[in-house]
Amino acid sequence: MKADPALQRRLLDLAEVDAELTRLAHRRRTLPEHDQLIEAEKAVRTAKDKLVEVETGAGDLDRDIRRIERDVEGVRARTERDNQMLGGAGIGAKQATDLQHELETLARRQGILEDEQLEIMEQREALGVDLEHSRGELAAAEQKLLEITERRDSAIADIDATEGGRRRAREEVLPALPVDLLTAYEKRREQRGVGAAPLLQRRCQACRLELDRTAISELRGAPADDVVHCEECGVILVRTKESGL
Repeated sequence: MKADPALQRRLLDLAEVDAELTRLAHRRRTLPEHDQLIEAEKAVRTAKDKLVEVETGAGDLDRDIRRIERDVEGVRARTERDNQMLGGAGIGAKQATDLQHELETLARRQGILEDEQLEIMEQREALGVDLEHSRGELAAAEQKLLEITERRDSAIADIDATEGGRRRAREEVLPALPVDLLTAYEKRREQRGVGAAPLLQRRCQACRLELDRTAISELRGAPADDVVHCEECGVILVRTKESGL
């Protein structure tokens, strides 16, 4: 294949743009925020699970407290009724004895319920501290997730803007290149990741290897409009004044 040396040098402009696009794509894939987001999302899920666990425990204790309050109210109401009956007129000795016995039983029952109520209320108070802590942990985890997401989105927006500029620059270069030369370049780029590179001081700038004497001799003897390739990596090798030929 042959191409005007000036057009071959335009390949270097295209290769530079493509190299930057490749770096931008790599940067997009390897943003530290990607891994940070995974960890932050995991932290949010863990905090949510913990909060649900604590809230469930608090809800259970609240139900227990309400149940005991109802039981205590029932005992108190029964005690009040028995006291009224015991203090009323026309009550027999046996009934008075039964009521007195029942009042003693109710008093013991009330004492047990109130002790249980006090214990559960203490547990609920301690769990309330855990509840506030869990809510704080979740809020902090969600805030961190938000901050990382904003950093990620900002970084991607910067990459998008730069990438857009580079793609426009690429479109400006393409019309100047012959179809066969561009096709050869794109084929090498697809295979090697790099389509063209300059020969600088007898060293290919794609693979960074210095060409041997035989290859240098062949390049020196090749017409300037010959499209040549690096014998090591296969990319289109663009000869310039700095090639050392």
